[in-house]
Amino acid sequence: MTTNGLAGLRAVVTGGASGIGRATALALQAHGARVAVLDLTPEAVSAPLVGLRVDVADDASVRTAVEAAATELGGIDILVNNAGVGAAGTVEDNPDQQWRSVLDVNVLGVVRTTRAALPHLRRSANAAVVNTCSIAATAGLPQRALYSASKGAVLSLTLAMAADHVRENIRVNCVNPGTVDTPWVGRLLDAAEDPATERAALCARQPTGRLVTADEVAAAIVYLASPAAASVTGTALAVDGGMAGLRLRPASR
Repeated sequence: MTTNGLAGLRAVVTGGASGIGRATALALQAHGARVAVLDLTPEAVSAPLVGLRVDVADDASVRTAVEAAATELGGIDILVNNAGVGAAGTVEDNPDQQWRSVLDVNVLGVVRTTRAALPHLRRSANAAVVNTCSIAATAGLPQRALYSASKGAVLSLTLAMAADHVRENIRVNCVNPGTVDTPWVGRLLDAAEDPATERAALCARQPTGRLVTADEVAAAIVYLASPAAASVTGTALAVDGGMAGLRLRPASR
């Protein structure tokens, strides 16, 4: 896809002030789209990106922000549902309130933002929704029970939304990143007893031997959002260094 492959399109990215969301917003802009970033900290966003405050756990906040984005951009062609929160622990470790909070952001946040954007997407000739899912939706990872449950729901929701809206010419896909070198992962590593050993373990479980970069995930999102993927819907694109599908033999010594 050329660097102006999204020229004239209008994109909204939730959770776009840092990590994967920031990389995605910048990549969409670099490919010619006008981009509004919806985030709890919009002051972290600089022009030409448009920063708008949103709390995806609050429906009124979402509706207000989406309408403001549509007004600022002159419509919405692309929605990237990227806002999310993490959680560590087994099924024993997270209290009910944390379960409610994570599901409210990671799952209902996608519902609220998409619901608010649909009237605008229906008016677009190139409508696309891309949800940020996770390898945790398809592989059993230790100490990620709550997070995995939320991303499993995002995967199923993506497929259902794709079926519901395909005849409205709205494509819906998701990306399934492996462990990405983002600020959130950095905070998890900082909290580990031995951060260096923990980072090495995370790198080792991906066949490429390294963490995924935010830019690599952003490139996949840009593709799925673009007219170049006009026949792609209901698809989960893994950006995980081979983690989901490869089973390597131990390296020879």
